[in-house]
Amino acid sequence: MAYTDIDKPSDYFNTKLYTGTGATHNITGVGFQPDWVWIKERNSAVSHHLYDSVRGATKRLESDNTDAETTAGTFLTSFDSDGFTLGSNGGLNGSSDTYVAWNWKAGTSVSGNTGGSGTAKTYTGSVNTDAGFSIIRYIGNSTSGHTIPHHLGTTPALVIARTISVAKDWNVYHHKNTSAPETDVLVLNTTAATADDLGVWNDTAPTSSVVTLGDSSQLNTNDATCIMYAFAEKTGYSKFGSYVGNGNADGTFVYTGFKPAWVLVKRTDSAEGWYIFDNKRSDFNLSDDALRANLSNAEISNWGVGFDFLSNGFKARATDASINSSGGSYIYMCFAEAPLVGSNNVPCTAR
Repeated sequence: MAYTDIDKPSDYFNTKLYTGTGATHNITGVGFQPDWVWIKERNSAVSHHLYDSVRGATKRLESDNTDAETTAGTFLTSFDSDGFTLGSNGGLNGSSDTYVAWNWKAGTSVSGNTGGSGTAKTYTGSVNTDAGFSIIRYIGNSTSGHTIPHHLGTTPALVIARTISVAKDWNVYHHKNTSAPETDVLVLNTTAATADDLGVWNDTAPTSSVVTLGDSSQLNTNDATCIMYAFAEKTGYSKFGSYVGNGNADGTFVYTGFKPAWVLVKRTDSAEGWYIFDNKRSDFNLSDDALRANLSNAEISNWGVGFDFLSNGFKARATDASINSSGGSYIYMCFAEAPLVGSNNVPCTAR
């Protein structure tokens, strides 16, 4: 039985629900100062808002489109010791509107020069090696073989990256996406199935020190500013895996070694959305309150399509192609509520 690297996952990832006020609003109760905050209005069709401490609090990106980074002074205005502060804009803080904020902790500053082929460029970032998460803001050089340090100290299982100074897609590397994942790319802002693309990852798998880029303008235009979020698996805290659907309401069980707090699922062999479930919007099984990272749509509430969150993984409870088509290939990104077994070898449910 695998023991955990992290006894208290909420020290590094936490979901926060809140209701908008239409005025300056301090969101507390996250439990740490977040470095990546992803917010979605639940009751209306409003784009996902993504902020990180490396780009700066007021710098907005949206997962459901290709828009370049914008400065939004009345949206998320600061990262605080126990959460964040919002301005008065209705996109994140409309009076009586409901929201979900997903929060990740990095925290250690890094900087330097990129490597590999072509002209070296500067980068800055924030990393948390305990949680296996880093945020890297880098400059492209248009040369295949350009390498971007990620500072995780171990090979990332998942990378999400894009150019932010102009309109570009969100490119995703997942280590279980096909048998040769470095040759393919998934796109967070679309429903597209996985596709071969030499220009994105240069057909080169990430290493324990760098992510290698091709010459695609998506991630590596000369002198363009880009952002990269990199994740490594940590036992009992995070898992980035794959499963095959069985097309049955008694669906596929996915072992993670912990009780999930947050799951993002994408079918890779067919056009389907990026579906997000969590333990705060659905606080009991079935977890079926869904949002889609690729769409601005309001939450699908009590959908009837979702997962049971179990002490050691999650189990599909529908036949819908979005999560459990017979023979369908799926990848997932999952963070823990509680590890199955703590570092002192005591089951966390008994502690």
